[in-house]
Amino acid sequence: MGSLSVKCRAFFVTGTDTEVGKTFITEALLILLNKKGLLTAGYKPIAAGCELTARGLRNEDAMTLQKCSSIDLSYDEVNPIPFEAAIAPHLAAQNLSEDKTAQPISIDTVREGFICLLQKKPDVLIVEGAGGWRLPLGIDFEGQPRYLSEFVVERNLSVILVVGMRLGCLNHAVLTAESVRNDGLKIAGWVANLVDPDMPFLESNIDSLKSLLDAPFIGTVPRVNSATDAGAFLDLSILDL
Repeated sequence: MGSLSVKCRAFFVTGTDTEVGKTFITEALLILLNKKGLLTAGYKPIAAGCELTARGLRNEDAMTLQKCSSIDLSYDEVNPIPFEAAIAPHLAAQNLSEDKTAQPISIDTVREGFICLLQKKPDVLIVEGAGGWRLPLGIDFEGQPRYLSEFVVERNLSVILVVGMRLGCLNHAVLTAESVRNDGLKIAGWVANLVDPDMPFLESNIDSLKSLLDAPFIGTVPRVNSATDAGAFLDLSILDL
């Protein structure tokens, strides 16, 4: 592998919605970075819809990031906050009495896991969110809502936006980009991921998004068989990597 960077580059991957391909694009980016000889680590701090195994809760997306990280990571290092229920994480966390595998969501846990991965000195650390930008974590003791985006702001991470190309994505993409920027963060780049292969006027929609988002365009990923294939459609130079 390549030599260690003096400073790790860290990105946060968010999406316009759930099921828009965040994990698929994160996997493709990690594979590309690994091919460049960089030390990589993937981090999915919060994951719902996990399977209860003999080794504990396991999430398919988190295991994908674990597999694609060039640094050897344990599952718990990749996904410190897993939930068995396939529902919004803050709702799963409220179900502590019925779901014995559930746990409260703490930004401190997210922060500590991130710092742990930084100490392994990756060249690039990619954090994948859950759902969209404003993922609720619950209500704090002062009655205020808390969001995962607070962690991203605290760490001043550059954001990669995955737009699931389907009807309605323009509104979702613009609102997400506005929210990210209103939080004082930079959109390092965005990806058009083809969710609906029959989306009418696909290219026209992508052209509209290029104007509306006013952010670097990493590429359009069509329906392909693997994340390795998807990497051929992504331009890493946009991220200065």
